[in-house]
Amino acid sequence: MNNPYAQYQTQNIATAPPEKLLIMLYDGAIKFLKQGLKALDEKKYDDFSYYISRTQDIISELMVTLDMDYEISKNLYQLYDYFMYRLIHGNVKKDRQSIEEVQKHLEELRETWVQAAAAKEKATI
Repeated sequence: MNNPYAQYQTQNIATAPPEKLLIMLYDGAIKFLKQGLKALDEKKYDDFSYYISRTQDIISELMVTLDMDYEISKNLYQLYDYFMYRLIHGNVKKDRQSIEEVQKHLEELRETWVQAAAAKEKATI
């Protein structure tokens, strides 16, 4: 790996605490949704499907990493499952509203995790 940026990213991911990794996953999903919506606007449907698929991959990862011993995890699982349903619908029907709905919810959840991570960091100082 000769690319210094790629080396930095790999190191950043390898050493990140779990809450930072979670936020990075949300960032990736939101980024892919924005790129997908741009592709949809440009009628680049193959690109649109690619970006929606990448978002689905991230949501799948979020789903499998949940600790189902906790009620909040069960609730998040149901929410992620709904996101998957809306993304499939949006991808098949080329429905912007479905994609924007998921993006809005992911942005809200991301903000919640950012606040939780900040509170955790403050508590450990």
